[in-house]
Amino acid sequence: MKKLFTAFLILGFGLSSKAQTIVNRNSDIDKMVKSVNADSLKAYITKMVAFGTRSTISDTKSKTKGVGAARNWVVGKFTQFAKQGDGRLSAFLDTVTIKPDGKRVDQQIVLGNAVAVLKGTDPQDKRVFVVSGHLDSRVTDVMNRLSDAPGANDDGSGVAGVIEAARIMSKYKFGATVIFVAVSGEEQSLLGSGFMAAKAKKEGWNIEAMLNNDMIGSNNASETQIIDNTKLRVFSEGLPSFELDKTAKNIRQFGLENDGKSRQLARYVKEIGERYVDQLEVKLIYRNDRFLRGGDHTPFVENGFAAVRLTEMNENFDHQHQDLRTEKGVKYGDLIEFMDFEYLRKNTAVNIAVLANLAKAPQIPVEVKVDVKNLSNSTYLYWKSPANGAGIKGFYVLMRETSSPVWEKKFFTTEKEMRLPYSKDNYLFAVQSIGTDETESLPVVPSVGR
Repeated sequence: MKKLFTAFLILGFGLSSKAQTIVNRNSDIDKMVKSVNADSLKAYITKMVAFGTRSTISDTKSKTKGVGAARNWVVGKFTQFAKQGDGRLSAFLDTVTIKPDGKRVDQQIVLGNAVAVLKGTDPQDKRVFVVSGHLDSRVTDVMNRLSDAPGANDDGSGVAGVIEAARIMSKYKFGATVIFVAVSGEEQSLLGSGFMAAKAKKEGWNIEAMLNNDMIGSNNASETQIIDNTKLRVFSEGLPSFELDKTAKNIRQFGLENDGKSRQLARYVKEIGERYVDQLEVKLIYRNDRFLRGGDHTPFVENGFAAVRLTEMNENFDHQHQDLRTEKGVKYGDLIEFMDFEYLRKNTAVNIAVLANLAKAPQIPVEVKVDVKNLSNSTYLYWKSPANGAGIKGFYVLMRETSSPVWEKKFFTTEKEMRLPYSKDNYLFAVQSIGTDETESLPVVPSVGR
């Protein structure tokens, strides 16, 4: 054991100067990121705007207007991409009947989520990764089903990003499964995402990460007049809303208030997004969503899945939930002319980089433990390879100070244990699997071992 300690002591100091700048880019993922096309994104949004309104309570029968035509068009785009996927991509409209609720649904409707499933190539890999945007749009009155509601940014931008991700990623193979979805009913109280999250929970989907994209295509703020297309916000919950009563004691005892699954996913989005996408800073926002507001990741969070919201840095409320009009020289409405398609390109590329890394990476290490048998100023961690350990090059042990929002150091090993000359009293640790292609799994925070 003394020799083991000495070896890793040397390794720790030897790597510390480089551990903060892990910048290896996987060549396939780099190609995917560079394939994102701003003109394609603009074309998708132009088509969605042309449906007039995509309100969830609008017409579902017309072939040219309303939410029915819009969702069928999205499924059609997915079906088109399926031709390049060797049969691995399938597309369909997932529907559910919603009864009037006396609030935001005034008559019975058939709600539909446009879904594409890119099936993983490894039959032993049951992991699922989900990326979403919401198809529906609205004007000032959420119950107005007739007036034009372009929804170019809210949330044509998110859906365009999902469509572009499906177009590009369907050309590649991944061990795990990726689901692309344009949900309906976000403006009617998260109906489509709630339906999907409940279904996933009931059927036991192994969703390891869900990325919700809502308004990722506008670079300017109302009131403050800030214009900036170099920052993207990622919202993530701290204390888990799912079964908090069962986990609160351990969270408090081990100081893990900032290390829930969604917060780990947010850190991952920041690291991978900034690695592959130039001139973009991912800002970690430590709340589940904007103040007193919600999004389509929330039903997934409430069902125990790791889920985050990606959204533009600066919101312009003159172009959200507004009737189309001009007052005192100010043009209101969510119109395509207010979009920044280069910004949307970068934000879409972040999604693809993160999803591709996750789906290509090996499965997470299991039974990750930190030894507490004896008091010490070093930290001994040990773990096991996942049941399907194919494609694993080794593991990273991650370390950060308790006050740091991101992982600060990475130590590589091909073993399934490591002793570090840093006290568990002063630092937080995690372990992630590393693929032979340099892709990384999500980090796993250790539990107590003896």
